[in-house]
Amino acid sequence: MLPRLAAAMLCLWLGAAIGWLFGDLAHAPVLGSLAGGSLGVLAVVVFDAARAHKLMRWLRGDMEAAAPRDRGFWGETGYRVERALRQRERALLQEQHRLQQFLQGIEASPNGVLLLGADDRIEWCSSVAADHLGLDPLRDRQQHVTNLVRAPSFVALLQSSRDGEGVQFPRPGGAGTVSVLVRRYGAGMTFVLTQDVTERERHDAMRREFVANVSHEIRTPLTVLAGFVETLADLPLTESERRRVLVLMRQQTDRMQTLVADLLTLAQLEGSPRPAADRWVALAPVLQRVAADAASLSAGRHLLRLAGGSEESLTGLRGWEIAGVESELYSAISNLVSNAVRYTPPGGTVELMWRLRPDGCGEIDVADTGIGIAREHLPRLTERFYRVDGSRSRDTGGTGLGLSIVKHAVQRHGGELDIQSEPGKGSRFRLVLPASRLRRLPAVDMAAEAKALPQPSASQRA
Repeated sequence: MLPRLAAAMLCLWLGAAIGWLFGDLAHAPVLGSLAGGSLGVLAVVVFDAARAHKLMRWLRGDMEAAAPRDRGFWGETGYRVERALRQRERALLQEQHRLQQFLQGIEASPNGVLLLGADDRIEWCSSVAADHLGLDPLRDRQQHVTNLVRAPSFVALLQSSRDGEGVQFPRPGGAGTVSVLVRRYGAGMTFVLTQDVTERERHDAMRREFVANVSHEIRTPLTVLAGFVETLADLPLTESERRRVLVLMRQQTDRMQTLVADLLTLAQLEGSPRPAADRWVALAPVLQRVAADAASLSAGRHLLRLAGGSEESLTGLRGWEIAGVESELYSAISNLVSNAVRYTPPGGTVELMWRLRPDGCGEIDVADTGIGIAREHLPRLTERFYRVDGSRSRDTGGTGLGLSIVKHAVQRHGGELDIQSEPGKGSRFRLVLPASRLRRLPAVDMAAEAKALPQPSASQRA
């Protein structure tokens, strides 16, 4: 303000001095001084008005360019206005950046978020919520959500005054189930949280089915045992009848023991840490135990071609080791071989084969010439207690848990179970183990290895 006043005074005195000189020539020095001073002040005002006009023109525009860089009051004013404007723009950009980060965080969440206005119009919708509810995040903005999501339970929840409650209803198209939680906030705003609960519902259903199956599987032999105990206590039986009842009781007891053992095995597989990758198990002894169990179970009724049944394939196992837990590997292979023996009619063939794939993975194949399995049952074979034919499975002594144990055991070792089967043409179960869990020792005593491997009996060679 002071420089501006000093400039005005300087122009006033300078104009007065010039006016005095001209007035003195005209014999009117006072009038000349007044006129000169007035002109000096007018010049200052005009010059100042020009600067003010430049600033106002910049203020009326988009203010994208720099403010006028004049000296004095208007230059200072323009500079300070521009600085405040740029600071506000930077603050706005920072807020927009934080908002984008916040929205990106919501988008990364597996749960969906839907923001509704006072009249249930869609203010914002995440892509996950749009997928859950069948919406379009951009096209459906400002639309009434109840016109787009017509599930009666959802509409009733929005129209009620209940807060913090949720409902479940089928996803659009029937591809699963979605859970929706509604909370009110602000001035009539509504926060809607969506979650896909399809897998949770499926797991809950499987858990309920598992409990029901276990109860049924245990209750059946217990009922039989209770009946036999009552018979032994109340009825006079001959020695042969008593022995027959005791044999049947032993069978039911063995059935319950097998069921409990399989349940404990499953619980151990699901609850224990993944096998270490530096604990190596020789393949030959595992196959030797499987061979002995299969021969005992078959009792000469089948042709068992264990490890391929030929000298070449036996030596192909020479030195191979698998990183994992021996008991789990044995349980997986044994379950497959015992199932093949049980479901193959007398005179059929059961083969256990090992080979190294071109990609470095290993395969353990169990093939049989049994009754086979229809294609529609294959995806569910590894479910607990799933049976293609329940009566046949119980007759053969199965618990319905064997393939579940196989699947969990091989998956814990980083592998997978592949099943191929056709009714009347037999089945093939393939355990594929990753190359990272296989190794072959560089030097092995072939004679000692051959002694450790299962050798086909005379009946099997026939």
